[in-house]
This record gives sequence, structure tokens and C-alpha cells, in this order.
Amino acid sequence: MQEIKAKPEQFDSLVFKELGYDSYINSAVKPGYSGVAILSKEKPNHIEYGCGIDIIDYEGRIIRADYTNFSVMSVYFPSGSSGDIRQEFKIKFLNLFEQYITEIKTKIPALIICGDYNICHKSIDIHNPVRNKKTSGFLPEERQWMSSFIDSGFIDAFRINNNKPHQYSWWSYRSNARAKNLGWRIDYIMISDSLLSKINRSVILSQAVHSDHCPVLVELAI
Repeated sequence: MQEIKAKPEQFDSLVFKELGYDSYINSAVKPGYSGVAILSKEKPNHIEYGCGIDIIDYEGRIIRADYTNFSVMSVYFPSGSSGDIRQEFKIKFLNLFEQYITEIKTKIPALIICGDYNICHKSIDIHNPVRNKKTSGFLPEERQWMSSFIDSGFIDAFRINNNKPHQYSWWSYRSNARAKNLGWRIDYIMISDSLLSKINRSVILSQAVHSDHCPVLVELAI
């Protein structure tokens, strides 16, 4: 889960406990802002809160659960839509995150990186690529970062077996965008190349309406 906007004491973990899930939460220092969580029915061997980079951890953007044969990360990438300052922070985050993952991969070869990346990778991932070509979230440098990140040893678990258009995970609250399916695919599950043969299915649950995003799912036979 990403952008939970809650401290651990504000997060109703009992709801999930009754369903068999333990909750692990990394909140931003700023109240009511950002924050990520992992819900798990299997107890992890270790939970890593944050990544050790102060400007990222201050905003509560990363949490990792380590299991015996793989690790799962929940990551909330910054948005740059509010202006130049946050766009600069977003680009800095991308570079720092890639460096962090490069280091982590030497210790954990099987990574599952789930989250709101706040980037549409290709034209197929956004409803109007021409009009949005200069919009944060679809800028050339952001899209190039996604390509470079995937080329470094990851698989876009949804796109590897699905090249159909009009598959989105976020819609603006404006102009009845969701009903018209005028969306963006900005939520991804990236998996290490080594897990390719383990994919059973990967889908976008667009009919689940809980926020301006919808859940994305990957099922792996590990």
C-alpha cells in the first residue's frame, strides 16, 4: 500500500488482522503525508523500514519485507506535478533509488518492487500521450529512467504478457475521467529477471474502486 497518510497508531491494523494479515508501516515524519505499508499473512524474516537515505526516509517512501527466497518492497515515488521544486526532487529520488537498488541486488537477487511509480513508461500507458508529452509523469527523462531501470535487470510484470491498450491504474477525479477510462498506468510491480518463469498472472483490478488508483496484482509460484 502506498500514500497511506497515517502514523502506525492511526492505521486500523485490526481490520487486516481479522483477515489474517500482519501490518508493517513506514510513515512520513510530516503528519497526514505519504507513507507506505505491507500487509502479509506470512511472517517476514526481516522488515526494513526506509532505505537509509534521509531525504527519502523523511517522507516515508520505502518499506521492504524479506522472506527466504525473495523480498517485497512497497515504494511511493514522488510526484512532480506541483511544480519545479518537487519535479527536481522526483528526479533526485529516481537517481538515488536506482543506486540503492543496485546495491540491494548484490545481497537480494529476487526482488519484487511494488508501488506507485508516478510515471507512465510508454505511450500505451497513458490515454493522451501527445497532449501529455510535457507533463510530469510522462516526461522523456522519466520515461527513459523507467527503460533504464528495467534494462538493469527487472521485468514489468503486467506488460510482459499484456500489450493491450487502455489498461490504466489511476484516473483524475476531474471530468469524470474514470467513467471514460481516461487514465494513466503509473502503478507497477517490477520483478527481478530471475522470477520471470514464476509468473502465473498479473492483472490490473480496475473494477475495485477505493480511491483514484486501483490495485494491481501479480501472482508468482515461488
